Amino acid sequence: MTAPSTLNKQYNFKGYLALVIPFIISTITTPLLGVVDTALVGHLPNPAFIAGIAVGTVIFNTLYWLFGFLRVSTTGFAAQALDDPILLRASLIRPLFIAILLGIIFIICQSVIFNTAMQIIKPNQDVKHHAHTYFTILIWGAPFVLINYVLVGWLMGMAKIKAVLFLQVLINLLNIVMAMILVWGFQFDVSGVAFATLSAQIICTLLGIWFIYRYLPKAKQKTDLATILSWQSLKGVILVNSNLMIRTICLLIVTNHFISIGSSFSTEILAANAVLFQIHYLMAYLFDGFANASSVFSGKAKGTKDITLYSQTLRWSKLACIICPILLVAIWLTLDTTIIKLLTNQIDIIDICLQYQPWLIIFPIVVAGGLIYYGVFSGISYTSSIRDSMILSLILWLVSQYICVPIWGNNGLWLSYILFSLGRTLFLVIWIKKSKNYLLY
Repeated sequence: MTAPSTLNKQYNFKGYLALVIPFIISTITTPLLGVVDTALVGHLPNPAFIAGIAVGTVIFNTLYWLFGFLRVSTTGFAAQALDDPILLRASLIRPLFIAILLGIIFIICQSVIFNTAMQIIKPNQDVKHHAHTYFTILIWGAPFVLINYVLVGWLMGMAKIKAVLFLQVLINLLNIVMAMILVWGFQFDVSGVAFATLSAQIICTLLGIWFIYRYLPKAKQKTDLATILSWQSLKGVILVNSNLMIRTICLLIVTNHFISIGSSFSTEILAANAVLFQIHYLMAYLFDGFANASSVFSGKAKGTKDITLYSQTLRWSKLACIICPILLVAIWLTLDTTIIKLLTNQIDIIDICLQYQPWLIIFPIVVAGGLIYYGVFSGISYTSSIRDSMILSLILWLVSQYICVPIWGNNGLWLSYILFSLGRTLFLVIWIKKSKNYLLY
């Protein structure tokens, strides 16, 4: 058996923060892949480069976010396993099998995926060309990305903070260095960015497998793959994951609709929205650090049926919903122009970003509860509440954008997104009291 995890040492707020801070550092590196890609092409002369990357990023966000449950659910199931070697192996092998299968399907269906995305987004031909270049290279990384989701999710559930942090930071360092060499050194523009990201994905997945080999506890009996992957064993996992998939589908409908509507205004507005959306991703992933910590603690509470620990996790999460938005708003008000200029040096796009940047002040305030409590609920596998709250939020988005966009244009688009984010918080809070009863199931 491995040594006790950090989580087992302290069931208090200090122990909670001991997970939060490294998780924030690790999860914030995930959207940096898109930020780095955007920044590199954002300093090239053709705005179609940044728009092409934006469209390509939307496609991959659609694919990977749709199956992001592989990481989230794996974290919850690993946290609930209580260091049982058999349960821990099962919590890894089941989603790993699904990840490999999905990655292969993505590669086989790449033409269908890209053409369908183009029918939805409808970019101009120049933007479509660069998006196609980006997509056809990065699609080969799909199996590695999905496998990495499972590996990182399992390591998070086991509170192996240093391993998660190392993997997440390394993938971005590799991406930054290789992208700078290929784009600025060899003038490979969009293709250079894509090859750099693909290489980083492959290397970090292989390292993740090595970490798993180190940390996976030895079982006294031989692993029975037939039992672990039987339909009876997979049913509970599939139910949890199907709810999380519906949640992600709702989120991606909104995101893709947002980009599609923005592209109907102009290439410049599409590029500016892409820059602001990358910043919005950074904010969301900061919340994700708190959500991951809440997920691990609530998962442990579920595994031990510890109502007191679960109540403490809810209190810590509520405190995080207050502290995190204050911190993000302060940072944004201080560094808004500086951050935007890091992503692009094109004056017209910077001006458009500054025109719409106040919406990013509101975003962390309204979305905090939806993102952090999502971690709590996923940790105890109470995913039906997550599913229902997102369906209601999607309805709110559809009504809002239908009314607001024709009246206020891009401001109406951002207002609708803020209302959608607010809905994610308000509708999820409805199920908090019921979640304590679910803990005992």
